[in-house]
Amino acid sequence: MRPPWALVEPVFLAACTRCDACIDACPTTILVRADGGYPAADFSLGECTFCGECAARCEPRALVRGADGAAPWALKASIGHGCLAESGVECRVCGENCPMGAIRFRPRLGGVALPQLDDSACTGCGACFAPCPTRAIALGAEAAERMPDEFPTGSER
Repeated sequence: MRPPWALVEPVFLAACTRCDACIDACPTTILVRADGGYPAADFSLGECTFCGECAARCEPRALVRGADGAAPWALKASIGHGCLAESGVECRVCGENCPMGAIRFRPRLGGVALPQLDDSACTGCGACFAPCPTRAIALGAEAAERMPDEFPTGSER
């Protein structure tokens, strides 16, 4: 997973100089050097707060924060079959850690409450990923990535 506000992959790879400025600027330390020395988000280390420091420090503009408040990426969480609640074990850790309240638990007669994900509320921040004891949470792209012409240029940042 690339950092938030990353351009589409081929444009990102061409623009990113692998200077580590975004990694050094990340207050939650989830940005790490990945394959080829390019930055990536590692949600096993925590969550993204969308502070924008990574994009603000990106001089080659491989990360560009849109002025219109556009979503930082197309990531959304999904809950897989390894979920303890789906196996009848009481667990609500993903919902307890979701800052947006996108994961709620629907009561079930004769069983434990099951997780229900509200895609419209999920920001893909990753707060639910690391605390899941069975790694039943996955984060993936929900839509096509943005092209660089959808972002402001120069002083519009």
